[in-house]
Amino acid sequence: MTHARHRLATAAALAAATALLAGCQSDGDSGDGGTAALSLSGLTETAEGVPEDGADACPLPYDMAAAAKAAGIEGEVGPGSVRPDEDTPVATGEGGKRAESEEPLGQNPGALVSCTFHIGQDDVQVHTIATSKPSAVLILAPVALSLTWSGTDDVVPYVEKVAASETGEVVVADSGNVAAVRLELDGEGDAALLVGAGEAGDTSLGREQVGALTEALAGQVQ
Repeated sequence: MTHARHRLATAAALAAATALLAGCQSDGDSGDGGTAALSLSGLTETAEGVPEDGADACPLPYDMAAAAKAAGIEGEVGPGSVRPDEDTPVATGEGGKRAESEEPLGQNPGALVSCTFHIGQDDVQVHTIATSKPSAVLILAPVALSLTWSGTDDVVPYVEKVAASETGEVVVADSGNVAAVRLELDGEGDAALLVGAGEAGDTSLGREQVGALTEALAGQVQ
């Protein structure tokens, strides 16, 4: 079971307990460093193309170095964790044809691509999700839970706030190390990006930097 699949399995339990119950499809370069529009079918195809045991490169066109620069963050940037682990892939893909009917991405069909980068001594998790129905970000509640080290009483209102936000509006969690933003899709569906830097209380990135980094990354897939 991949780490992302484990998180989604946890999501199903969280959804039931709290009553909570979206890719890059190339159509040409924008010419200014941007990427093609994000679509549910594109992200699903991308996620299905990631081996079940993960990949050693992020399949989405995120430029973490450029995003870090835009956010005013210094430090060496690279793919994967700053503390490499042979059992932890750089990227995982979930959903699409792989999703079981009882899983969150089976109940609300869609896809999730999770990539890990590092900036300096901080790991940065980038979770891109798209679903056929709202609200995609609710499925990422357990991811936010693990990154913020908070309880469901804090996380549920946070993801609900993101779900109710305008597309492109970055919402930073109270912990300061997690931010999320709803993404605009080319076509039908709902999408979100959630970024987590290090762990709550143990990251060199400030609240404003995490928000700016998330905004910059979102701009790369819009």
